[in-house]
Amino acid sequence: MTMISDEALMLEFQRGSRDAFEELFARYREPLFGFFRRRLENRERAEDLAQETFLAVIRAATRYEPRALVRTYLYGIALKLLAAERRKLSGKEQAAEPGDEPAREDASETALWVRQALEKLDAAEREILMLREYEQLNYAEIAELLRLPVNTVRSRLFRSRMALKGHLEPKRRLRSAAAGSAAVENAIARPAEDEA
Repeated sequence: MTMISDEALMLEFQRGSRDAFEELFARYREPLFGFFRRRLENRERAEDLAQETFLAVIRAATRYEPRALVRTYLYGIALKLLAAERRKLSGKEQAAEPGDEPAREDASETALWVRQALEKLDAAEREILMLREYEQLNYAEIAELLRLPVNTVRSRLFRSRMALKGHLEPKRRLRSAAAGSAAVENAIARPAEDEA
């Protein structure tokens, strides 16, 4: 069985195929949930917004034109929903300060460290980096979503990575120093044990 492209599925859905929509939903439900979950504190709200993305697709099915990849189309809707959600939240509750994010059970120390460093980036740097690294969008897809030239995406992504590295570097040095001092303490303690 050959895999049907997202674009072909979207055109089939536009012609009324429920199966085509269900396949698109199956392909993109988790990635879209992850997109919102990484950007919002509230898990339930992330789930709601992922579903709202698909509701928007259903509502706009008759107007869909295959000018872009379906993936780019879905993330474009998701970005708009996220922007609306952030505007709504800005009046009620401020986004969590770096380090205020609740620890997740499955999060390793390194993952938590990276998440905290990402929070230190400005919003534009963080978004372009997350679209590339987490959502796995290519430069052309990011350029289309953000309405930027591809070379601007490349340069901003480079700057974002350098800024992230700058936030991660002090922590890495601190961990290396701690590991080094522990190794020295162990080396000092061993001869004393041998003499006993």
